[in-house]
Amino acid sequence: MENRTARLTLLIDPQKKKAFEQLCSREDVTPSQKVRQFIREYIEANLGPDWKDDVFKKGE
Repeated sequence: MENRTARLTLLIDPQKKKAFEQLCSREDVTPSQKVRQFIREYIEANLGPDWKDDVFKKGE
């Protein structure tokens, strides 16, 4: 788990939000946990598992 956090605010259709919350509940995860999982998988799929090394070296 990350040591620091940053807020990401997004707008979503209320019906999709409700469906998403219900699906998360079935998996016994919070919507925030699921979104973090989606983001992590997306980053790793596009940048590889060592993405932190590449991203933070470029920002120096």
